[in-house]
Amino acid sequence: MSFKKNFRQLLFWFLAFTLFVAVYQNLKGVQQERQIPYSEFKQKLRDKEISKVSVRPDLIRGELKEGGKQVPFKTIPLSDPKLIEDMETAGVTDFSAEADRSWIASLVLNVGWIVLFVFLWWFLFMRQAQMGGKQAMSFGKSKAKQQDMKKQKVTFKDVAGCDETKEELKDIVDYLKNPKKYQVLGGELPKGVLLYGPPGTGKTLLARAVAGEAGVPFFTASGSEFVEMFVGVGASRVRDLFERAKKSAPAIIFLDELDAVGRSRFAGIGGGHDEREQTLNQMLVELDGFESKEGIILIGATNRPDVLDTALLRPGRFDRRINVPVPDIKGRLEILAVHAKKIKLTADTDLGVIARHTPGFTGADLANIVNEGAILAAKKEQKSVDLKDLEEAIEKSIAGPQRKSRIISDSEKRVVAYHEAGHTVVAKSLPGTDPVHKVTIIPRGPALGYTMQMPLEDKYLTSKTEILNRLCVLLGGRAAEEIAIGEVTTGAHDDLTKVTNYTQKMVMEFGMSDKIGLMSLKKDESEVFLGRDIMRQAGYSNETARIVDEEVKRIISDAYMKAKAALTGNRKALDAIAGRLIEKEVVDAAEIDALMADAKPV
Repeated sequence: MSFKKNFRQLLFWFLAFTLFVAVYQNLKGVQQERQIPYSEFKQKLRDKEISKVSVRPDLIRGELKEGGKQVPFKTIPLSDPKLIEDMETAGVTDFSAEADRSWIASLVLNVGWIVLFVFLWWFLFMRQAQMGGKQAMSFGKSKAKQQDMKKQKVTFKDVAGCDETKEELKDIVDYLKNPKKYQVLGGELPKGVLLYGPPGTGKTLLARAVAGEAGVPFFTASGSEFVEMFVGVGASRVRDLFERAKKSAPAIIFLDELDAVGRSRFAGIGGGHDEREQTLNQMLVELDGFESKEGIILIGATNRPDVLDTALLRPGRFDRRINVPVPDIKGRLEILAVHAKKIKLTADTDLGVIARHTPGFTGADLANIVNEGAILAAKKEQKSVDLKDLEEAIEKSIAGPQRKSRIISDSEKRVVAYHEAGHTVVAKSLPGTDPVHKVTIIPRGPALGYTMQMPLEDKYLTSKTEILNRLCVLLGGRAAEEIAIGEVTTGAHDDLTKVTNYTQKMVMEFGMSDKIGLMSLKKDESEVFLGRDIMRQAGYSNETARIVDEEVKRIISDAYMKAKAALTGNRKALDAIAGRLIEKEVVDAAEIDALMADAKPV
């Protein structure tokens, strides 16, 4: 259709251009005729200055000699029976007669130019204006796309790492396939399902899998597509989207980034006529207007369920709220297996090792690691991807790409080596810390070196002792600089930031300080309501704030002293690891264990 339309437009413009050129050439070739009275015509005829004559009942035209040139003329004839005789006498060799043109021909000749002008004016201006009007009216049309299930069919087999979430969604699929089974018992189809969780956990993929399993039309749109600069456009697009879904029922509507339009109303600047809030109001009305027998389900996805309006979350609108968490080790292994099917792995590659080394990684992170591993193997011109490529991809994802070209002086290299060795020795000296997997002084990203610790299993609770030991490990780098170099540097900047944040949470949120007790002094991070919370108070007194500062400082100081004690008691191991780092730049877990064989626990 698009090709035919473009061809017709090109053909029209080609013909119009050809007509214009032809008319221009004809007008250019016609010289301007001079109007003379009939008496002058007769006089020049007698003077033999007329060379050519064309006679018509209402007009005489021809050419006369003037200054050696032939000049065209025309005149209105009178009744003159002797005209032919006079022309013969004057020696006019070329004279003829023209047929009398009818009034139709005259009308076409005189009015045709006007018609052509009006047509071109309508085509160039009016038609474009009408098309612009249609486009203006299309602002209110939804930009949601209907997925082609035949080309992009996704099922639950393509989704791994979230078994509990899939079980929740299978009920929706079963209802769409067999609605009568539930209607017999009086059950109604849920109107809305909210998927929430960290970015990259597979919320969009799950929604597509629901549509693929149910075999129903799937409309997808982003929350930001409803908000425009024109007031009322968002609400109009919401109405249009639900109308389209009703015509294709049973159907699924998927709204990604729901918090773009579903935020709490009257928060911040903007009143009830704010465009975003009008869009939300229309969405609430559409959800309330659903009939359970229509078979339309709205699936929303968001990373911030805490900012959504309470009216949107109530039962009857979003009846189910399903958490899509970060996968555990079993889920990570399943996700890696799904993505590993797309690449060539060596036979001895154990994906379980990668799953253990990636706690806290989402499905998108794991897909990126597999892809990066394949890219790294291709750069080395390998025929398959091995475990080292995937481990290198993990380090690249965590710390950034290697920067081997960065030139570091020997003195700075020594400082970095002792700094990373300090982290390693403290981590190996304290019980209950995560095992050290690798330590290197090769720069990656902004870091000049790093110590990689990998937990043996997923943890959902963290004890006070574990947090204090983590503070000691973070401070081990600064302590090693002070002990071995005798001077501190800016290398511990990131470590100190993490230590401060951990300690503040211990005191203010986790109730792990005897002086503060079991109070939660967490800062209110909700949205500020204009006029009411603009001068939001801390929620505790200045005296309490002073005690918090003292407790944070005390805990950090105790952890630093403990780290220094661990390094002083194992100075031999500290020097050995630092020396090996200066020599090799990378030390793995097995070599660290050998160098720390005689280390004393703290």
